[in-house]
Amino acid sequence: MTTGARIAVIGAGHVGLPTAAALARFGHTVVCAERDDERFGALVAGKVPIVEEGLGELLAEVVAKGGLRFVRSAAEAARGAQFVFLCVATPERDDGSVDLSFVEGVATEIARELEPGAIVVNKSTVPVGTALDVERITAATVVSNPEFLREGSAVRDSLRPDRVVVGADDRGAARRVGELFSESGAPLIVTDTVTAETIKYASNAFLATKLSFVNVLAGLCESVGADVRDVVLGLGYDRRIGFDFLRPGPGWGGSCLPKDTAALLHIAEDAGYDFALLRAVISANEDARERVVRKVEDVAGGDLSGRTVGVWGLTFKAGTDDRRISPATAVARRLAELGATVRAYDPTVPAGPAPADLEGVVVCADAYDACRGASAVVLLTEWDEFRSLDFTKVADVMASPALVDARNLLDPVALRRAGFSYAGIGRP
Repeated sequence: MTTGARIAVIGAGHVGLPTAAALARFGHTVVCAERDDERFGALVAGKVPIVEEGLGELLAEVVAKGGLRFVRSAAEAARGAQFVFLCVATPERDDGSVDLSFVEGVATEIARELEPGAIVVNKSTVPVGTALDVERITAATVVSNPEFLREGSAVRDSLRPDRVVVGADDRGAARRVGELFSESGAPLIVTDTVTAETIKYASNAFLATKLSFVNVLAGLCESVGADVRDVVLGLGYDRRIGFDFLRPGPGWGGSCLPKDTAALLHIAEDAGYDFALLRAVISANEDARERVVRKVEDVAGGDLSGRTVGVWGLTFKAGTDDRRISPATAVARRLAELGATVRAYDPTVPAGPAPADLEGVVVCADAYDACRGASAVVLLTEWDEFRSLDFTKVADVMASPALVDARNLLDPVALRRAGFSYAGIGRP
């Protein structure tokens, strides 16, 4: 068993930071490289640069014990390491393919620093065949070890994963990487690199399919007068289906599902395979966002031009500050395009000048300010604080009390009693 290994983790983002902290908790000595000056400065000052439950406490623990330290360069981190984990960004290109420039750049940077026998581990989500490309660049054994972290619960998923997948032509190397996570007690799946890379994309595509299905199902429920909450209850108790990812909403987003479904579709097209089902899943997700926009138009009385609309929530889900490909920001921007003055609040976005991804949106200091003078307010992210708002006060500051609950977070009966016009997702 590999214990007390020397590990380098390249990248201190939403994947790299929880991975580094978990490996240190498992008893390994970890050096994490982060080249972004602001993020690096925060880490060495003991601050957590991302919103992730439990991460601050875990980092403080492993840093205090000497199990984790931070450096600026990938080359410095790789020196003396037995395992080098690549946890860098793999953004989507305009055609849906994956930009591997960060992976290739880091591989080139560490190539001359690798110890004889060191194993490079691809943890970034990469297209099928990338492990072979990294092997050519580094002249090292490369193992694919895809991540399955959920933002908002990444610490829990890192310490107690559902499974650990490792793939390599050298099965001994794959098992050595798998043993790094033995403290987690998770089942170990050892396979080849191509299969491991495919497992990652297949997992996210299936989750996206499940989410799109429940959103389309919610539309059907509205058409026939059924309540999607009870329909999901009836589905979820079937152990073959389960409750996870069966919550209707404004569509799925984040840094993984949109990028990975597009990438898998591109991979299929390159291989000459018609993945029609996945195209439909992506199309259904786009429709889900537009349905929320139409609901806002309906409760606001039609044309949004010149009207004020309040937006509650901007991140793609609660528990994270990540707005990458967020359905909430997409809906907010769409409302602005339709002529509305959009006033938004999210607990992770400071009030003031709007960031680039929120162009045309006024970012407010609290939920009440966001709906001041509004003809409608739309709840787009399921932050718990929205449950406990004073809705009498909300109604008082609005031009007309109308609410679209795109997460089915609130009690429609109580809101209607408070004088609100209420619209949920898939609720009669």
